[in-house]
Amino acid sequence: MDIRKSTEQIIEAIGGKENISAATHCVTRLRLALHDEGKVDQDALEKIDVVKGSFSTNGQYQIVIGNGTVNKVYKEMVTLTGIGEVSKDEVKKAAEKNLNPIQRAIKVLADIFIPILPAIVTAGLLMGINNLLTNAGIFYDNASVIQMHPQWADLANIIDLIANTAFVFLPGLIGWSAAKRFGGSELLGIVLGLMLVHPGLLNAWGYAEAQLEGEMEVWNLFGFEIDKVGYQGQVLPVLFAAFVLAKVERFLAKRVPDSFHLLVVPPITLLFTGFLTFIAIGPITFTVGNFLTGGFVSLFEAVPFLGGLIYGGFYAPLVITGMHHTFLAVDFQLIATIGGTFLWPMVALSNIAQGSAAFAMMFATKDEKLKGLALTSSISAWLGITEPAMFGVNLRYRYPFIAAMIGSATAGIIITIAGVLSPTIGVGGLPAFFSIPNEFWPIFFLGMGIVLVVPFTLTFIIAKFKKEKGS
Repeated sequence: MDIRKSTEQIIEAIGGKENISAATHCVTRLRLALHDEGKVDQDALEKIDVVKGSFSTNGQYQIVIGNGTVNKVYKEMVTLTGIGEVSKDEVKKAAEKNLNPIQRAIKVLADIFIPILPAIVTAGLLMGINNLLTNAGIFYDNASVIQMHPQWADLANIIDLIANTAFVFLPGLIGWSAAKRFGGSELLGIVLGLMLVHPGLLNAWGYAEAQLEGEMEVWNLFGFEIDKVGYQGQVLPVLFAAFVLAKVERFLAKRVPDSFHLLVVPPITLLFTGFLTFIAIGPITFTVGNFLTGGFVSLFEAVPFLGGLIYGGFYAPLVITGMHHTFLAVDFQLIATIGGTFLWPMVALSNIAQGSAAFAMMFATKDEKLKGLALTSSISAWLGITEPAMFGVNLRYRYPFIAAMIGSATAGIIITIAGVLSPTIGVGGLPAFFSIPNEFWPIFFLGMGIVLVVPFTLTFIIAKFKKEKGS
């Protein structure tokens, strides 16, 4: 393989070196910020030997190359264009000019939630392991593993503690990531988030009961009564509070001399933000969050068929726009409010469906390059990473993508009508059942069977039909 020649072809296909604003790479893809994506000749690009697919997302044009080879192509690109090596963050910043206001708002949420996802997904998997040990009826009739083998009880308890930590202190994780994204101190963001779940506050899950029984503790400030309530599992309070914290800190930092910075900026920032959060931000966003959650729950309870059809079928198009990141906040809010999310199980099934459609293309095509891409990308999708399958295979031929949507919508309807809930967010693919309570396993496995069979069958049949028609 002539890497230099292939790189030259790539540069020409994306509009020449003058069209490249910044470039970097990840494990498998070139990630480019282009001045004008309209100049890209996608057909010519995807005919190049080293290119396995391409797509545009969040203002970046990404070219799938493959592990190992992408490093060599990137080095040649830097040499041939003279653009210089930059970090992923610099490319993201350069790509922001290509986004409209809505896309920028979505990107902000993505920048906040994506960094904390490893902790949340890990917690989901560990909760699944704990469920295997503690739930009755999985390995023994009407008994759990720890009931039959008490020596495993402490192990299960430790696993449960480790798994729940990310959710118990979720505002701390969000506070860190949000403060970093908004340009504030990450340490103050952590303190702000942990402050909202301080053990001296009433746990948010006991708030409604305390109100009914008239046992709510309050602070008396200047004649106002402020509820001493925490915000466990809540998303909106810490998001807005972190935004205020970053703005206040930056405002003070510009006006306080460096010699007094440590003594003035952090204390005033945290005090001001803390008071404002407990007095206004927390109560208002808590109410808004519960209102939004109530709306989602009411819709899915009133018309579960429609809810499953829309979210199950159209989750994949949301991934194309990047809007799927906004629903992470909804998932967290649902988990905090009703004890589980009915959205995330459909996400897991949608990912499997995209993998099944791509897998069918491996059998339907004679193109060896496409066969290899279809196999590797389908495995990736079945493990929760759908972009290679979606952008490299399914969207490229359209009908596999539609077949995956049909399978996902069908499964989404079935599991939504059955009321499947997940108490956590886990790996969004075949291992997803670990994060689903075992009482929902039969119906969830039925959903998994649908998204494995329906997209594969539809894609394979349509591919053969197109081949016979010569299209």
